[in-house]
Amino acid sequence: MGTRNLRTKKAAWKKNKSWKELPPAARIGTIMIGTAQLAFLAAAQRDLSRRPAEQIRGSKMFWRLATLVNFIGPGCYFAFGRKRPPEVTRK
Repeated sequence: MGTRNLRTKKAAWKKNKSWKELPPAARIGTIMIGTAQLAFLAAAQRDLSRRPAEQIRGSKMFWRLATLVNFIGPGCYFAFGRKRPPEVTRK
């Protein structure tokens, strides 16, 4: 395989498709993933607004900024940022 042919294949592989060039399934998938990301972000931000600072590990400002990282930020907040309430034992 010649270097010219290899460069042409690399250029074709790296070309970004515009929204109009995407197949319908890819468009729907992109919209669904984007909607899920925004819902996850909104849930984390709402929880941060309603939860007292004493029930959060670290500062609220840190977690507000961290939740802006796609999927990872809100996931880390829900997994590690909230303190668990003490277990209630029954006699």
